[in-house]
Amino acid sequence: MIPTTGLLQTGGGGGNLTVFLIQIGAFIAIFYFLLIRPQRKEQQRHQTMLKALVKGDEVITNGGIIGKIVRAEEDRLTVRTGQIEVIVDRGRIARRLGDKGKEE
Repeated sequence: MIPTTGLLQTGGGGGNLTVFLIQIGAFIAIFYFLLIRPQRKEQQRHQTMLKALVKGDEVITNGGIIGKIVRAEEDRLTVRTGQIEVIVDRGRIARRLGDKGKEE
């Protein structure tokens, strides 16, 4: 007599595919909630801040220049820093400063 244990067993592969798809779905969900969603929220917050900039606001540019807005146009801002006025693209403003130089 020849032992046939394990030779004639078939099936069982469908469960592995289901587990694999669940793992991929979980990975995509984690990636979305930890990386993509917070980045989009930050971009939206930054765009809202840029639209709200007005004359008199104190800002910091991406280059590190700190100054006060003296003229605000649709896509450009004129920033006074010391004795010099610099024209800056509105999108290059990193953040707005609140009272006494603290970030808002």
